[in-house]
Amino acid sequence: MEIWGTQVGVAQEALARAGVRASEVAAIGIANQRETVVVWDRRTGEPVHNAIVWQDRRTADMCAEMRARGLDKLFQAKTGLVLDPYFSGTKLRWILDHVPGARALAARGELAFGTVDSWLLYKLTGGEVHATDVTNASRTLLFDIHTGQWDDELLDLLDVPRAVLPGVRGSSEVYGETAEGLFGARVKVAGVAGDQQAALFGQACHGPGMAKNTYGTGCFMLLHTGKRAVRSEADLLTTAACSLGSSPRYALEGSVFVAGAVVQWLRDGLGVIRESSEVEALAASVDDNGGVYMVPAFVGLGAPHWDSYARGSVHGLTRGSTKAHLARAALESVAFQSADVLAAMERDAGLRLHELRVDGGAATNDLLMQFQADILGVPVVRPQVTETTALGAAYLAGLAIGFWRDEAEIAGQWKEDRRFEPAMSADQRESMMAKWHRAVDRSREWETS
Repeated sequence: MEIWGTQVGVAQEALARAGVRASEVAAIGIANQRETVVVWDRRTGEPVHNAIVWQDRRTADMCAEMRARGLDKLFQAKTGLVLDPYFSGTKLRWILDHVPGARALAARGELAFGTVDSWLLYKLTGGEVHATDVTNASRTLLFDIHTGQWDDELLDLLDVPRAVLPGVRGSSEVYGETAEGLFGARVKVAGVAGDQQAALFGQACHGPGMAKNTYGTGCFMLLHTGKRAVRSEADLLTTAACSLGSSPRYALEGSVFVAGAVVQWLRDGLGVIRESSEVEALAASVDDNGGVYMVPAFVGLGAPHWDSYARGSVHGLTRGSTKAHLARAALESVAFQSADVLAAMERDAGLRLHELRVDGGAATNDLLMQFQADILGVPVVRPQVTETTALGAAYLAGLAIGFWRDEAEIAGQWKEDRRFEPAMSADQRESMMAKWHRAVDRSREWETS
């Protein structure tokens, strides 16, 4: 018996590549990017517009206008989110406003909105199920995380008809079965979660005070706060954690927009490296950053700054600066941004983290992980399985059908691969963070619109 967690939704191809028969799969769990928006025709199942991804900033002015009206406090109080184009609610409104006829169709209930989980679930079940889980709903600017319901006042403000919304369910339950003929056997879809909440679950961070950081295109740190929805004073996000049953769970989250993407820029934009895997050796060829600091605000700055108009910059260049220093500054920028997020989390939650669990593609970069431990001043722990997003989705699905008994059994499967202990002095850490913050200040509000 196997439990499958799919992150990209190509479940059929994944099964074939792995040589697994559908009859051997007991359940499928879905983990997805939480802020990407899809709107489709319920009758045909066809999208009415291209999906709008999380990095898209086309609704920045819409958010700025609502903030000018003082609505940001209302949105934060109900949703736990800041009023930013990162989230899916303003993207949905943009589609309804700009696709001819879409608003009228939506009002009549002929269109369906969803983040990618809803789209995959709809497709996997042959159109039978239009639903989402609390973790994905909590990222829309439309969902009250305290009541666990879509909020009429927020729907009104964003001019979104309720008829377009999916039903909201728990993260670990049987949503339905795959459509007849899709895999050769009907398979239960039994777990749904946003990617970062799935990774939190896959890292066995099941209780208050445990935290993980995922290093992908962006960087996403979550701190589990249990049944307490911590209101952030530092503009972090209060978000739903994976729910098992009716009891809500919460987390604090900080989102870094550009992490692994800065390495892609070195490769594709500057030609500094030919392959992303080369960046670690290049950065390690120099002893330090040579005074070079890079702020990769290519799409603005995320938590805790939330500046849509910031832009990328490089500071401290001299005639002695080389491409190796640039590569090192790029990697260090990922750790600096994560350090800002963790510091804000600790202030908000009133605790000091004892270790940070890490995952994602860039977590295999030893130089980055060691610098992350140094600049945080706490151990950074990498598990044997770093694809914890898909693992978390599989755990959720397995729990729903009784393949695993409980969270304790799942936590027992977590295994450490390597622990990176901090080795930097406190004075050096403070000096580097001070220069980083000077660089961030010079990057802010570069654009005006």
